[in-house]
Amino acid sequence: MIYICTIDTPLGAMTAAARENGLIGLWFVGQRYYPAGTDLWVCEPDHAIFEQTRDYLALYFSGTAGAPEVRLAPSGSSFQKTVWDILTRIPTGQVATYGQIAQYIARNRGLASMSAQAVGGAVGHNPISILIPCHRVVGANGSLTGYAGGLDKKAALLRIEKSEPGTTMEFFTPKQ
Repeated sequence: MIYICTIDTPLGAMTAAARENGLIGLWFVGQRYYPAGTDLWVCEPDHAIFEQTRDYLALYFSGTAGAPEVRLAPSGSSFQKTVWDILTRIPTGQVATYGQIAQYIARNRGLASMSAQAVGGAVGHNPISILIPCHRVVGANGSLTGYAGGLDKKAALLRIEKSEPGTTMEFFTPKQ
């Protein structure tokens, strides 16, 4: 069963979706790739996962959030999940490029190269906005590109995080 609720944020209403095993989605209402069929999901605003999500978002928008403690359970391909895991490793206040993420994946898989466009597709289909910080991925020249919630929201999220424009991570370190 999929549970759903609406969470109001300073950037607009968001739809949160969960199963018993964790949060499966967090989308700005009406964004690109907004899921179809949400009207068939069960409205359960008091679900514990939604309470944790609301608490985290309140801290996030106040600029005081640490790492999310919400259990995440996005559905996607193995490649998408790899990319989404990498996104969770980009520290608050920093950004990475699609190319950097592609190089990191290629290096870890022993490949000569990896498509930045493939990474972009996975980033763009991230179902859990903010908690899986796809807004921290920028174009090769540091420009703001592609965000399903809209570039205005991406820019606002980076301002909340006090990200330095044009500063990207040089490498990723594996989680211990």
